[in-house]
Amino acid sequence: MRRIALTLLLGTCCLSQAAVAEKTDLRLGFVKLTDMAPLAVALEQGFFEDEGLFVSVEAQANWKVLQDRVTDGQLDAAHMLAGQVVAASAGLGSQARLQTSLVLDLHGNACTVSKAIWEQVPAAQKSATGQAQSASVLQTTLKAYAEQGKTMQFGTVFPYSSHNYELRYWLAAGGIHPGFYAPEQGDNSGQLQAQLLISVTPPPQMPATMEAGTLQGFCVGEPWNQQAVQKGLGVVLVTNEQLHGTMAEKVLGVTADWAKANPNTHIKLIKALLRAGYWLDQNNNANRAAAAKMIAQPHYVGADVGILSRSMTGTFEFEQGKASQQQDFNVFFRYHATYPFYADAIWYLTQMRRWGQIANAQDDAWYLQQAQQVFQPEPYQQAAAELIAEGKLKATDFVDFKTASLTRPGKESSFIDGKTFDPSQPNAYLQQFAIGQQSAATAKMSTAKN
Repeated sequence: MRRIALTLLLGTCCLSQAAVAEKTDLRLGFVKLTDMAPLAVALEQGFFEDEGLFVSVEAQANWKVLQDRVTDGQLDAAHMLAGQVVAASAGLGSQARLQTSLVLDLHGNACTVSKAIWEQVPAAQKSATGQAQSASVLQTTLKAYAEQGKTMQFGTVFPYSSHNYELRYWLAAGGIHPGFYAPEQGDNSGQLQAQLLISVTPPPQMPATMEAGTLQGFCVGEPWNQQAVQKGLGVVLVTNEQLHGTMAEKVLGVTADWAKANPNTHIKLIKALLRAGYWLDQNNNANRAAAAKMIAQPHYVGADVGILSRSMTGTFEFEQGKASQQQDFNVFFRYHATYPFYADAIWYLTQMRRWGQIANAQDDAWYLQQAQQVFQPEPYQQAAAELIAEGKLKATDFVDFKTASLTRPGKESSFIDGKTFDPSQPNAYLQQFAIGQQSAATAKMSTAKN
């Protein structure tokens, strides 16, 4: 039935092209990160205006404030964390039903440690500049902290953020326990059994917090890793592309009620942002320098254009004065980045289960059902069909909707620890980890033994 409905939807694009937007004056929220660029580009390049939309974009103090303002209707939509939308749809941390029909980007994050910590790592254990560095190099310093009665402190941006899961994944892959959540016990600190403590800090405050000595490391999006490197405060050890390959990072988040009330507006919004993503990756990132200047403006990211240009143009500094080419550090369109593949939502759910935010084991079917609730491809497909009919993009720019699978095709996604992720078998995936909560299958076996 779903495929039949999509066929009818795609076949009536010409009718919907004349559809009137239910709402034309829109307020979109974002957090000051380079991957808010599609919103700025769509506004500055007139893509919103082409769709008859009059849009204002507004920076938000942090991810919680942004989510609250989308939920209560102060914002129509927002640049949101993929994990944030997935969690809300699953009833974690919010009762709001959030959903998305558009991925804004892949990658864009990194894990950085303080210069003082890095200097304690023996030279023989350090990887070459630009290569992924295992968190195992922190073991000696972690032990020294413990012997002194101190605890190493790391920062992340939100409990349900990609950054939180990436930081935990990286640490666990290096044999360091990042801690569990225990919501059924009223403990949402995420610090049970932790060998180091992870706390929440807004992205723009990360470098200053490291400078003050409060944090010894963090996982955050750009430009805040590069700012820490530029100031000589920290060294980047791994990017999220190196951690897990192609994975949805930010999405266009809306409430289910808003999407239902404004279907035509939603499609027009997606069309404008699809064009923005295409523009950002067009001709091998030819427009990225211009985009960096654009988002350097105070009402967007408001950071130094030189620092913004590093990640945006693919010349990334892992350590001060040591640059490495990272062409795919930010991806906005290629590799079918914008399509809401269910696999991405399922991976986030596995991490929520792995670290205890999802308290109870679930069967494999549950993971897919949750993914289908939050990632809604139909509006995306309608928007793509209209852009193709209008000659603004080509059919070859998009995944084949008739054969689209759970997983993004194209660039192979690999994990830093060599683990294999099959989205059709999330519990089998969870069973691969030595550090983490039990999968459904393991939980059932334990129950049977008892």
